[in-house]
Amino acid sequence: MNVVLGITGGIAAYKAPDLVRRLRERGAEVQIVMTSSAEEFVTRTALQAVSGKPIRSNLWDKEAEAAMSHIELARWADMVLIAPATAEVMARIVSGGAPDLLTTICLATEAPIALAPAMNHVMWSNPATQSNREVLEERGIHIIGPEVGSQACGETGAGRMLKTDLIAATVFNLTGGKGEGLLEGRTVVVTAGPTREAIDPVRYITNRSSGKMGYAIASAAAAQGASVILVSGPVNVSEPPGIDMVNVESAEEMYAATHEAISDADIFIAAAAVADYRPTDILQQKIKKNNEGMSLELVRCPDILASVAALDAPPFTVGFAAETENVIRYARSKLEKKKLDMIVANRVGRDCGFDYDENTANALWCDGEKAFPKSSKVDLARKLIELVAEHFYAVSASETQPKLTIISNND
Repeated sequence: MNVVLGITGGIAAYKAPDLVRRLRERGAEVQIVMTSSAEEFVTRTALQAVSGKPIRSNLWDKEAEAAMSHIELARWADMVLIAPATAEVMARIVSGGAPDLLTTICLATEAPIALAPAMNHVMWSNPATQSNREVLEERGIHIIGPEVGSQACGETGAGRMLKTDLIAATVFNLTGGKGEGLLEGRTVVVTAGPTREAIDPVRYITNRSSGKMGYAIASAAAAQGASVILVSGPVNVSEPPGIDMVNVESAEEMYAATHEAISDADIFIAAAAVADYRPTDILQQKIKKNNEGMSLELVRCPDILASVAALDAPPFTVGFAAETENVIRYARSKLEKKKLDMIVANRVGRDCGFDYDENTANALWCDGEKAFPKSSKVDLARKLIELVAEHFYAVSASETQPKLTIISNND
């Protein structure tokens, strides 16, 4: 893949050499285009060393532009990636301005464009920036991140550039399904994230799920041509572009939203970590700590996965089993008990699983199993979707085969 990597003037530009390395590890040819502000943060020497190509920055470079090189680069690119993408460059692209080489390429290319924003959390949450983000997404430009974390200013919030390996994996997933369309014309419903079960107006029961795996699966399914409905609990993950989002909070809300979406679904992937129990009563006022102890009565939450698998004409149903011990045994039991088509098992704990960017997993079905070694959740999601598509079509083919009846006449 040919990637034009645009680097703009944010402190996260210091990560650019590592991003180039990550892209090249995946086989990409990388041509770097810098803005003048980017040169304040990272040197041409370092970038040329890791990319193996001369660095471009000047729209008026007489030698390069003699051959209309900005048009040549725009046509050469399979992907234009801007990382970091500042609030300024987002605004320029929205307005159609082209005062420099990078924004000129964005106007002249027919390749997909992806931005990895990086800025102070107040700048990211500013209504102008969010309006620009919405316009960019409406135009089909992919927004990768940002994530929540500590920032160079010493503050914490949303606006930190996504990790370089995740940006590289996401870029390849955005184009990885091009020409394949394994799920073209299919509808996929995905659940993701945790649920929150209210105790009183300020407290709730929840779990450590970040939603990263479910969101990666939804993006991977969309990259393979599927129409995706993502039913999500509360998370700090950017909404994937081109996906129908349904935001919920409680298990009962997720149950209702899932069943509203499931009627036309071909595939259902339950990646959410849904609460097993909720308080019997939700108090209308905050509980005061008047006693040394207290007890909380809980009741079962609805089992979304089992309810979908039990439908008269269920979609191809994939569950997740997050376990701290006996992972495969518990997952196999869940697969059989709930009559699922497939289940994805992974170990969770303080050192793995929830809230991490990498994961390992085992996919199990009635007569088989496949192990996936540790990789980014983005890469793992792509491989899982390919496996799900394979088994979905195998099951569909077996269900449409004519029944063979043999009549034996032993007169």
